Amino acid sequence: MIASALDVSVATVSNALSGKGRLSAELTKRIRDKADELGYTPSQAARALRTGRSRVLGLVLPDIANPLFPQIAQAIEYAASTAGYGILIADSRGSVAMQTDAINRLIERDVDGILIVPRLGTRIVDVGRPLAVIDSPSTPNSTVSADHWQGGQLVMEHLVSLGHRHIVLIGNNPSSNVQNDRIGGMRSRLPPGGRAQVLWIEQHEDICGKGAPLQLVERVNAGATAFAAVSDLHALRALTELQNAGIPVPARVSVTGFDDLAWSAMITPALTSVRMDVASIARLAIEALLQAIESDPPGTTGAVTAETSSVPMTLVVRQTTAPPFVPINNQNAPEGEPA
Repeated sequence: MIASALDVSVATVSNALSGKGRLSAELTKRIRDKADELGYTPSQAARALRTGRSRVLGLVLPDIANPLFPQIAQAIEYAASTAGYGILIADSRGSVAMQTDAINRLIERDVDGILIVPRLGTRIVDVGRPLAVIDSPSTPNSTVSADHWQGGQLVMEHLVSLGHRHIVLIGNNPSSNVQNDRIGGMRSRLPPGGRAQVLWIEQHEDICGKGAPLQLVERVNAGATAFAAVSDLHALRALTELQNAGIPVPARVSVTGFDDLAWSAMITPALTSVRMDVASIARLAIEALLQAIESDPPGTTGAVTAETSSVPMTLVVRQTTAPPFVPINNQNAPEGEPA
């Protein structure tokens, strides 16, 4: 249609629209203007037959119900679309078997490459396609991720600077590389004489039942002045339990989270959290994946390596952190005398 309208060959039109061949700028513009005028949309199926590429990538997430993962998906879709690629999304729902099925379904749909946020504790090596793994720097074959250890250090440095020395670290599953790195980073910045206890929610619920209170009041009574959770979701659970027990935050204890989810700034009090640079992670993962996909001859069919494998995190200080509570009798005790 375009070729007939301009009295040029189909090959000339194809070269103009794909940016290939040696055509004058004037002819290229005429062809592209006519394509816009006619509402021309290139056939992805025909292009795939010609190039051997579908220009579609697969993305496997571990739990799309978790509000963090739609943010990651949106950033990856934007980075991919900017490079001219589409995204198919699959949800493994926390299951290793469903993760494997999701990868296989994407391969059956002939995606050029796969990005995956692995189900915790699993290691993805080779799926017969270029593969970008987004997990943690401590995970073997991880392509790129946030520096979760450094993010944990930011949390502890903040709490210590406020004067906290007895801190409860709240994780969910001890098999998670991400959660272990965040907790490890926190513990690495604990000062001499400080105390950091780890509360694993899944282990607690195995004993006390699903959704059971985390018994945070008992920990406050034992001297804890701050609770540092590995995610905003767990921080919200801690904040709710403390407030329901009549323990004000941050007047009595401080609470911190991770991931800086959209609602973290909207709750009362607004949550101090650690922000992940999702846009940079998505861009680095897509760049590494496309470099492997578009190499000539084709190269890697396993995990790819990004230019930078670890992206720093940022602490966002809000209303849930403050200096430790000091009892009034301690404030009024004469200097040098016990309260």
